[in-house]
Amino acid sequence: MRYLLLLLLIATPASAQQASPNFTTGSMTQTVTTTQVVEEVVETERFGGAVNLWNGDNIKAVDANGAASNVVATGTVFHIVDTDLPWELEIITRAAGLVETIDTDRTVTTNSTTNTLSVFSQ
Repeated sequence: MRYLLLLLLIATPASAQQASPNFTTGSMTQTVTTTQVVEEVVETERFGGAVNLWNGDNIKAVDANGAASNVVATGTVFHIVDTDLPWELEIITRAAGLVETIDTDRTVTTNSTTNTLSVFSQ
């Protein structure tokens, strides 16, 4: 036991050795790949006002008394002006409210690759 204590007392502290790298030059390549996915849903609703109109060639709108009338008037009748000529009649009636609905679903995928080269020397 005495020798062990003596040995501990005369031991010297340890010291680290300096390390130097074993290379003089080098390079490193890094590749990063990313993917981004965007899912988009677009819902569009278009609203409009009430529409009542008529358009025609060789046509006239008259009421029950034979007087000129508007298409929205109750009891409007359309008469051909000259039966020997061609005629055309277009009537457009639409209530106020929802006119059109468009639903669009789309997915956009974006891929990206980044390459990095690092060169170093001592």
